Amino acid sequence: MNGFDEKYCLESFRKLLATDSTTGEYEEIQELVCGMIREIGYDAETTHKGGVIVDLGGEGNPLVLSAHLDVIGMMVRHINADGTLNVCPVGGLFPLYCVTENVRIHTRDKKLYTGTVCRIPNSLHVTEDEITMTLPDFRKNVCVVLDNDVKSAQDVRDLGIETGDYVDLEPRFTMSNGYIKSRFVDDKANVSVILTMMKALKEKGLGLKRKVYVYFSVYEEIGHGTAWLPEGTKDILAVDIAPMGPEQNSNERKVSIFAKDARFTYHDTMTNELRACAKQAGIDYVMDIFTPHYESDGNGSVAAGYDIRHAAIGPGTSNSHGYERTHIDGLKNTYLLLMEYLKK
Repeated sequence: MNGFDEKYCLESFRKLLATDSTTGEYEEIQELVCGMIREIGYDAETTHKGGVIVDLGGEGNPLVLSAHLDVIGMMVRHINADGTLNVCPVGGLFPLYCVTENVRIHTRDKKLYTGTVCRIPNSLHVTEDEITMTLPDFRKNVCVVLDNDVKSAQDVRDLGIETGDYVDLEPRFTMSNGYIKSRFVDDKANVSVILTMMKALKEKGLGLKRKVYVYFSVYEEIGHGTAWLPEGTKDILAVDIAPMGPEQNSNERKVSIFAKDARFTYHDTMTNELRACAKQAGIDYVMDIFTPHYESDGNGSVAAGYDIRHAAIGPGTSNSHGYERTHIDGLKNTYLLLMEYLKK
C-alpha cells in the first residue's frame, strides 16, 4: 500500500513549477491541476474564488487534506521614469531573498515579458561602499529591470505593462543526491505528494474508511486559502513545509508533525493520532513548533469559525520563502504518513 512513486512526484512538481501562480494569479495553475487530477481518474471541481476540490470517496466524518497552489511573488506598484519597475511583494517575499533573480511579468492582456530584480545602483564595481551596508528594500533601492530597450515610463506602457501586473520569480529547480533545490517547494512539492497519494489510491483501488476531500487552495500565502470548506467537514490536515532553523527539530529527510505555529496550537487529539500512525508504521518523523512567522492553511478554517479539528504535517525545508531545499526522503515520509493516516 505504501509504494512511493518518486518519478511521478518529481514530474508533477516540475509541471507545477512551470506554471506561474503568485497569489491571485490562479486560473492557469487551476486548469493544469484539474487536468492532472482527471488523468489520475478523479473528478475535479473548482470553487468560485479559485481552488480545486476533489472527492476521494468514503463515507462519514469528512476529512479535508489541503495544500496550496499559490506562491509568493511581486506586483508592479509603479513604473519609474527611467523605465524600471517599482514592485511590491505579494505574500511573505523579502527583497533580500530575490535580488538578482530572473522574473516573468504577466500583463492583464496576457502578454509576457522577462526581467531581473536589481539593486539601485546595481554594479558593485562602480558603486560606493555604502551599497553593501544597506539592506535591499522594495520601497527604496530595489527595482525590476526589463529585458527590453525601454528608457521611460511611456516606453514601458507602450509594451502593455501597467500597475497591478504580476511579477513571478523563476523557480530554478535542480536535484542532487536526493536534495531538491527550488523556489516554491512551499507548497508545490506537497501538492505533488498529494497527487502521488491520489494516484496510488486509484491504481490500487484502495477504499477509504471515512469521507476524504482534497482541497488545493490558491490564497494560502495571504491567509484565506481555506476560509471555506466542504459541507460537513470535521477535520482538516494541512500539508505544508516544515521550516528549519537553529532551534527546530525539522529535518529535510523527515516528516514533521506540527504542534504549534505562530498563531494557534494544533488540535491535540488529531496531532496525537498522526504521531501514533508515524510510530506504528516506523515512519521517520519529528515533532516541531514554528514561530514567530509561520501559519498553515488550516488556520484560515479555524479563524473562519468552523467547528473542526486541525493539524499539519510536512517535509523539513530550509531557506523558507527563498531558494528552498528539501530532500526526496522528506517527501516520501510525508507521503507515507498520509497513507497511514487514511487507513485509520
